[in-house]
This record gives sequence, structure tokens and C-alpha cells, in this order.
Amino acid sequence: MRKAQREVKDFDKIIDIIERCQTVRLGLNGGDYPYIVPLSFGYKAGDGRLTVYFHCATEGKKIDLIAADGRVCLEWDILHGYAETGHSVTADYESVMAFGHAERCEGGEKIEGIRLLLEHTGYTQYSAEECAALPIVAVYKVVCDGVTGKKRFNK
Repeated sequence: MRKAQREVKDFDKIIDIIERCQTVRLGLNGGDYPYIVPLSFGYKAGDGRLTVYFHCATEGKKIDLIAADGRVCLEWDILHGYAETGHSVTADYESVMAFGHAERCEGGEKIEGIRLLLEHTGYTQYSAEECAALPIVAVYKVVCDGVTGKKRFNK
């Protein structure tokens, strides 16, 4: 990282940034061009490990790209506004980047992924079991191999 003073190294602080985000962006190898898609998500974190879950339809471009190359990048960000630096303007932000492999979840792991997604989005009144049983719903997880955080925040 070019500006080391902006790096967020503490895993719990990285998870705090993720917790405050509503959307994760999933980056995939799209062949001629990268393919990025915003998603709702759920996650679990512990012992320095992060696993992210997302749901989607059972077919489509994202599914095809994951099947061809499961390596993915995840990105979260929070923009707090802009600040003058004395000679220009810059953004005050917090962000997280992660890398891993996407794989489809089945059975109990599919239910757990939906439960974590419902929990993170604040819709715990819905049944994860019923949502996971819908034939049009697929759940994927990304076990992150590496996670980094960065911030420029004047508070």
C-alpha cells in the first residue's frame, strides 16, 4: 500500500467497516473485460478469517463466469464526504478489499448463507430455510484468502 498510514491492519476494525456497508462489489474475470456486480451479502468472521455469502439466481452471467474461473475480488466502501487539503479536495472514506474463490453452497451451508444475509440486511423475520428452498435461489460463498483495509478519515 502506497500510503501505509492509511492502511487498516486490525482485523476487527476491518470487520467493522464491512458491517457498516450495505453492498459488496464482486469482481470476476469476464474474459475480454473485468465484470463487477454489486450484491447484498452476509458474512461470518473469526480467528482472522472472513467468509462472505451472497445469493443470486441459479443461472446467468455471474454464474457462468464463476464456473469458468472461481477467483474473485470483493470490495466494500463507505464515502464520508470530501475534505479540502489546502491545495485540492480529497475523499474521506473507509474501504476493504478481499480476494478468494467463489463456490456454490448446498444443504445446511446454503441455509446458513441465507441466514447470515438476512441478519446483515436486517430481515431476520424471514425463514432462511424457506428462502433457501426456493428453486430459483443459489447461494455462493467466498472464503477470503486475503483482506486489506484502508481509510482516509478526519475523525
